[in-house]
Amino acid sequence: MTVVPYKDDAAGKKSQVAQMFNSIAGKYDFLNHFLSAGTDIYWRRKAVNQLKDLRPMLILDIATGTADFAIESLRLSPETQVTGIDISEGMLEVGRRKLVEKGLSHRIQLELGDSESLPFPDNHFDAVTASFGVRNFENLKQGLAEMQRVLRPGGKMVILEFSKPTAFPLKQAYNFYFRRVLPVFGKLISKDRAAYTYLPESVQAFPDGPDFLSILTQVGFKNPAWQPLTFGISSIYTAQK
Repeated sequence: MTVVPYKDDAAGKKSQVAQMFNSIAGKYDFLNHFLSAGTDIYWRRKAVNQLKDLRPMLILDIATGTADFAIESLRLSPETQVTGIDISEGMLEVGRRKLVEKGLSHRIQLELGDSESLPFPDNHFDAVTASFGVRNFENLKQGLAEMQRVLRPGGKMVILEFSKPTAFPLKQAYNFYFRRVLPVFGKLISKDRAAYTYLPESVQAFPDGPDFLSILTQVGFKNPAWQPLTFGISSIYTAQK
């Protein structure tokens, strides 16, 4: 069964996800940092470091949102150029304002588009990244196959995504926070209860760990690897073409 934000809405997941992120765009960055106690910043830094040896010139950031991961990627090289794509115009608008404030509009280009049907040629980017976005794909394999298609041979994919802790008692504490605490604060601050009810449901439904590595192999990636972070609350996945 497909997990969607608005269960009474007949629209497909892709449309609902765009609607949800448009709704919470103005509060998204604050909620990210608040609800993770700032740990999301550390996670992004760790994920970007996976590309340090590659020193990519051209990066595509999938489901770029407000461009936090794209901005972090600029640490890799003074020549790095990033293209970010997202289906939510509201999130991109926040991201564009952020780029103007930071003087980074000449190095990061944000585009409205579908991550499952990328408007880019084959073998184009040195690296393809995604931060907390792939679990929102309507068709996971299609989205990952598109990432593989636009990546150049020898290029690297890095995905940062939520995962599910398995060890007692962290598993129980994590589930309580995600299902009971996070939706309450999410609704109070964002005014969209569905968004922060959808978050734990989408994480629960996502095929993390070894299951995700298997899917990466199925769509054509090579040498898939998995690194759990913060006791398995999130994970970094890497692979090559």
